Amino acid sequence: MSEGVFAIAGRPVGPGQPPFIIAELSGNHNGSLERALRLLRAAVEAGADAVKLQTYRPDTITIDHDGPGFLIEKGPWAGRRLFELYGEASTPWEWHEALFAEGRRLGVPVFSTPFDPTAVDFLEGFEVPAFKIASFEIVDLPLVRRIAATGKPIVMSTGMASEEEILEAVAAARDAGARDIVVLHCNSGYPTPVSDSRLATMAHLRTITGCPVGLSDHTLGTAVAVAAVALGAVVIEKHITLARADGGPDAAFSLEPDEFARLCRDCRDAFAAIGEVKRGLSASEEASRVFRRSLYAVADIRAGEPFTEANIRSIRPGHGLPPKHLPELLGRTARVDIPRGTPLSWALVAD
Repeated sequence: MSEGVFAIAGRPVGPGQPPFIIAELSGNHNGSLERALRLLRAAVEAGADAVKLQTYRPDTITIDHDGPGFLIEKGPWAGRRLFELYGEASTPWEWHEALFAEGRRLGVPVFSTPFDPTAVDFLEGFEVPAFKIASFEIVDLPLVRRIAATGKPIVMSTGMASEEEILEAVAAARDAGARDIVVLHCNSGYPTPVSDSRLATMAHLRTITGCPVGLSDHTLGTAVAVAAVALGAVVIEKHITLARADGGPDAAFSLEPDEFARLCRDCRDAFAAIGEVKRGLSASEEASRVFRRSLYAVADIRAGEPFTEANIRSIRPGHGLPPKHLPELLGRTARVDIPRGTPLSWALVAD
């Protein structure tokens, strides 16, 4: 593979490759395994390249406590206790076998974000093709090192992280054995206002980390993800839900299946539109070339008669001499009779 390109479940990821689009199921299963399976199938039908889970238990991500800091004060989950919210949003560990089996049946890779070392060990039992490091966990360098020690590709989100924290996490992952890392620009606002997306940051991330970059997108539409692909994003991650009206912890900033399908199409079209630096006619332009301007006789011209601005002009179609030759022709004479509407050629011009 070319420099900076690696594979997730055999699919090339990196510069020059179509965007690798990840459907994030998160807590949109609403406590139902059947709904989680339907979400997975909907993501595949919409065109996702991979489906991602989140693997934690409420007591591996927080503690059951009502003290200061354990009650959410702002945002979409205001008023909720952390332990209660994570209990609702978590994907039960006993569901994983069914979800990975469904992914294998559908031929789509399934992987996950582990939130503590026990989750890493658990997921390794499913031979996951990659691991995700969440924005909130990027500062947990022991966890980063534990994930990196698996040798699997890492998709690392950077929401809220400072440049120093990002560089520390990438260095920790590399030191622990990770070779394939893609760094996702991310704003951890739920939802993220479009104006807070700051996609110009992706180029900076690429420069400082030396990693391919992508986008974990929490805006409400698809435009930001499409713009990110145009700016070089090699991975796009987006939440999916069956219907926002059904509610759920992350439903408000998730895409419904038809919207996710549009995201996939538009991101891939954006990649295809980038192409390579090349001038000259494209295949689709060949039929239009005939309608460019060229030099024509616009009046009957007798042999020996001079060419003037009254009897030759630059017009469409494009079968005659290029218009740049008009100054050379003016004042010269016709070799033969030239009927009006004849494209000019050097064979019609006297020596």
